[in-house]
Amino acid sequence: MMRSMTAFAGSETEWEGLLIAVEIRAVNHRFLDLSLRLPETLRGLEAAIRSLIGDYAQRGRIECTLTLKPTDQTTTTLKINLPLMIELIKATKTIESMASHPLGAFSALDLLKWPGALHQPETDRDALQKVTLLMMRDALQRLVEEREREGLQLGHLIKSRCELIQEEVRKARGRLPIVKDQLKDKVLNRLSELTFSPDTERLEQELVYLAQKMDVAEELDRLDLHLLEILKTLDQDQPIGRRLDFLIQELHREANTLGSKSGDIETSRYSVEMKVLIEQMREQVQNIE
Repeated sequence: MMRSMTAFAGSETEWEGLLIAVEIRAVNHRFLDLSLRLPETLRGLEAAIRSLIGDYAQRGRIECTLTLKPTDQTTTTLKINLPLMIELIKATKTIESMASHPLGAFSALDLLKWPGALHQPETDRDALQKVTLLMMRDALQRLVEEREREGLQLGHLIKSRCELIQEEVRKARGRLPIVKDQLKDKVLNRLSELTFSPDTERLEQELVYLAQKMDVAEELDRLDLHLLEILKTLDQDQPIGRRLDFLIQELHREANTLGSKSGDIETSRYSVEMKVLIEQMREQVQNIE
C-alpha cells in the first residue's frame, strides 16, 4: 500500500516504577534520515533502534525521542553508604583541628550530596531494553498505519489529477485534424496572394516540414503512456515515491513540448492546464515514500 512520509506516532508504558514514552515524527526526505534522542540508560539500544526503524520505513526524516521518568506512585528506597559517611566525618574533624579559626558549618544534607554517598537500586537494564524495543515496535506499527492512511488520500488526489490530464490530452488530440486544416487553409491563402507561380515540388517539401514540426501526436501519445504508468505505479505494494517523481518530470517535459510545438492557441491552453495539474501532482508526490 502506498505510504506518505509524513506521520506522527507515540506510545508509553509503565514498568517497574518507570514511565517509558516514545514519540516518532516523520516528514518527507529524499532518503532515510534518522535522528534519535535517548536517555543515557538506553544509549546501548541506539544501533538496535536504528535497525528496527529501517524495517518499517525506507524514506523520510524520522525523529525518535525516548524518555524515562519515575511514575507518581514510585517509592524510591535510598541506601546510605555508611562507611563513606564515617570517613567523611573523620576527614572534616581532621581539617577543623588543623584550622586556626572556625570553619563554616555543614549539614547532613551537604554530606549526602557527596558522590557515592547514596546508593539507588539498580535497574535491570536487559529487561528494560526488551520492554523498550517492544514498545518501539508498537509505535512504529502505528506510524506505518498513519502513513498508509495519508498515503491512501494522496493516491486518490493523484488519480483524480491523472484523470483530468487525460481529459486535456483527449481534447488536444481532437484538435489535431482542425489544426491541420487551419494550417492548410493558411498556406493556400498566402499562395493566392502571390503574384508568381511557386515551385510546386519545393512547396510540397516545405509543407511536409511545417506539418511535421507542428505535429504533436507523438507528445500526446507519450503523455498517455506516462499517465498510465503513474496509475499502474500507484497500485504497487512497495516504495514508489522516487519512480513517481521521475514520471512526473517526464510528464511535465511532454506537456511543455506540446505547448511550444502546437502553434494552436487552444492546444496551448490545454498544455497550460496540464502543467498546472502536473505541478499539483508534483507537490503531492514529494510526500510519498
